[in-house]
Amino acid sequence: MNALLLSLVLIVLGGFLPLFLVRKFQLMNALGLLLITCGCITGLIPAFDGLFNGNTYSVLFTNFRVFPLSFELDPISAFFLFPIFFISLLGRLYSFQYLNNTEKALGIAVNNLFYSLLVVSMALVVYAGDLFSFAISWEVMSISSFFLVLFNYQKESTRKAAYLYFVFTQAGAFLIFAGFGVIIAYTGDLGFNKILALPEEIKILVFLLLLLGFGSKAGMFPLHIWLPYAHPAAPSHVSAIMSGVMIKIGIYGIIRFYCLLNSNSILFGYLVLCFGILSGVFGVVQMLGQQNLKRLLAYCSVENIGIILIGLGIGMIGVSQNLPAMALLGFSGAFLHILNHALFKSLLFMGAGSVIHKSGFETIDQMGGYLKKMKVTGVTFLVGSLAITGLPPFNGFISEFLIYYGSFQGISFNETGFIPSALGIISLALIGGLALAGFTKVFGIVFLGEPRKIPDHTLQESGLIMQIPMIILAVICLLIGVFPDIFIRLSLLATNSIPQVSSNVSIEGVLAINRNISFTVLFFIVLVMVLWGIRTLFYRNKTITASSTWGCGYTKSSPRIQYTGTSFVATFLNFFKPIAPVEVIHFDVKGHFPSETSYHSDLEDLAETGLVRWLIRPILAIFNRLRWIQHGDIHLYIGYILLAVIILLLII
Repeated sequence: MNALLLSLVLIVLGGFLPLFLVRKFQLMNALGLLLITCGCITGLIPAFDGLFNGNTYSVLFTNFRVFPLSFELDPISAFFLFPIFFISLLGRLYSFQYLNNTEKALGIAVNNLFYSLLVVSMALVVYAGDLFSFAISWEVMSISSFFLVLFNYQKESTRKAAYLYFVFTQAGAFLIFAGFGVIIAYTGDLGFNKILALPEEIKILVFLLLLLGFGSKAGMFPLHIWLPYAHPAAPSHVSAIMSGVMIKIGIYGIIRFYCLLNSNSILFGYLVLCFGILSGVFGVVQMLGQQNLKRLLAYCSVENIGIILIGLGIGMIGVSQNLPAMALLGFSGAFLHILNHALFKSLLFMGAGSVIHKSGFETIDQMGGYLKKMKVTGVTFLVGSLAITGLPPFNGFISEFLIYYGSFQGISFNETGFIPSALGIISLALIGGLALAGFTKVFGIVFLGEPRKIPDHTLQESGLIMQIPMIILAVICLLIGVFPDIFIRLSLLATNSIPQVSSNVSIEGVLAINRNISFTVLFFIVLVMVLWGIRTLFYRNKTITASSTWGCGYTKSSPRIQYTGTSFVATFLNFFKPIAPVEVIHFDVKGHFPSETSYHSDLEDLAETGLVRWLIRPILAIFNRLRWIQHGDIHLYIGYILLAVIILLLII
């Protein structure tokens, strides 16, 4: 536990000490990077020990006499520490060059401070051993991430995104604390150990409150509205850690309190599975129609949270129906997808940040042909795209395959589990197919073809320090796909810590299938590389000229005749119009010599529209009608206070 505390102290110092070196920008940046790197590496050591050796640690701070703080580390906590520390380390390394601007030295120093606080608070949420410690750590995490989103506060859109995030995160916290209040009302204690004794009907109420509260942080539909605003507004390394890691802390809360409640009610599984299906399908459909690159990736996070929730739901249903294989595979797939998503989503956000940083464009229809100038960014982004769509031999395939396999266990051995399992399988297949179409659009438009709009400066690859994290993440995505055994066993170690799950289930057959698929695809990739090498060898002494591709009869090709993002996915969006209506604004071309026209389409988010229509507008209307209460007369205000005191005294 000393190593854990040391890691957190180093990370905090990595945020605070650079504040005193603002005038020496390079030294400030280097010192912050060094301390946070050392802290993250130090934190990974006990995480390895806790997960592989099963060692548990606990510490109690009694200096706070009213509310002592307790922290504990078990295999589930240790599993979540891997993405927290590893992705945070790479994100800080990426920011060393991404935020290399001496004119914003103070703002960057403050950003690094809140970055370190976010890392520490996420780790403390995972460590928390009682309700009070959990609540304090959760609030620090929420507030620090709010200030990270607010980095470019000069922009009105950034301020709007940050305030929207703050409202949702506090609304989610309200639901979480309401659940904690119910627990304390029945147990009279802040500890975790008495939650098991709650009545069954109270457990269902508590779980529902916590599912909604944690789901808001995780970006679960329909509580995801903040996510597509916050990610485009935040710096890319912040988007990477928020999407790759922070939203998983919401998933951690769901898993942790499911374990503490220790209920076998099938309602838990149904709730989580339904929210997972809605989040996955809605997120991927919304992702298809987005034109802003980072906003598109944000909706993709909603989709992947849906996949994780589907895995958890399958696991919970397996527990309630006494199907050990279904439970083990569902939970293991969910755990592994938590790790996988942290890797490839961080990679994609870093790649998007690299593209936006160098081109100055955020809309994909303004981009094109970037692979020619940004080969490292393009190749690593392609790896992340293949991984997130669940294609072998990359890591996304492995975790989704486990969830698939767990769902088939429910279909094969239990009639009650047939319908939810079938829905899970169909949803995963639909999500995977649409995700593949979406990332084909993204990579094809951004990196292939011809530039649609020329940047103001010469496009070039990002610096080496920004490339290193992307290369590391891309390599790990491939390694997990090709050598899945150790990582599946890693997820099994965390799954076995869930008290409701039986560990006496052999999954050697699943491991063998994964190995065969991965090695087959790897052999195909090696074969393609060999053929590419032979081709290069034969063409080494030949003159190669550049010319336009076949123009389909056009004598002069133009970037304007290429597919746009909207036209590429128009067929899909037309099919899903009932749940994702498209608003189109355009002017008809008229006359023999028509003037310039325009076309604009926008995909409507039904959850956001419903929130505005059914909640925000009625509340604003009520407040407007009550505005007469505010007269500015101090005597009247004192009268209000006296009246309130009298009413409270009468009630008491």
